[in-house]
Amino acid sequence: MGLFGTMPGISGSIEVVCGPMFSGKTEELIRRVKRAQIARQKVQIFKPAIDNRYHETEVVSHSSQSMEATPVNSAVEILQRVFDSTRVVAIDEVQFFDENISIVVEKLARRGIRVIMAGLDQDYMGKPFGPMASLLAIADTVDKIHAICTVCGAGASKTFRKNPKESAQVLVGETDLYEARCRAHADFFGEDQDQLAFFANLNANLNDSRSKIKNL
Repeated sequence: MGLFGTMPGISGSIEVVCGPMFSGKTEELIRRVKRAQIARQKVQIFKPAIDNRYHETEVVSHSSQSMEATPVNSAVEILQRVFDSTRVVAIDEVQFFDENISIVVEKLARRGIRVIMAGLDQDYMGKPFGPMASLLAIADTVDKIHAICTVCGAGASKTFRKNPKESAQVLVGETDLYEARCRAHADFFGEDQDQLAFFANLNANLNDSRSKIKNL
């Protein structure tokens, strides 16, 4: 079997665990990895090198659970580092990878490997984060889990950035930068901007129409 070949008679799978920050995504990934290890399956864990908040070579949950992982700089590097004997590949903070991650995990699944990924499905503006939309589309199973809204205590599906002036999609941080929020308390500011643009455009169109009427 070549690097990109298919393992005959063996079915791989693609699993995505997603949700906002502080929802327990990494904790769930670690739980699934531990169960695979109990079943004596060869597991490799990968993480983006950019995520060094807790540890450079471990995946660490907010509840302080951790497992050794291999940091990589690109999606293709995962494909290059997977051993032939590996049966489970786990990828944490998958939203930080480039768009090639979709191709990589599909190739792994065709080789009969179970791929488990955890990541943010939305950025701080409530938009699909990086490659997550593509990954959710090709996944065999998707588990969307919730955090707790820091404002009202309801289930939170959004990640709120405390400083909206920081406009970069990728800004690695913790409670110093982010909070989990429910839909009602996730003010992304974009809605206000869209409404202002809409009314400004509507007003311009009305003024243009009035000018044309006067010239008749």
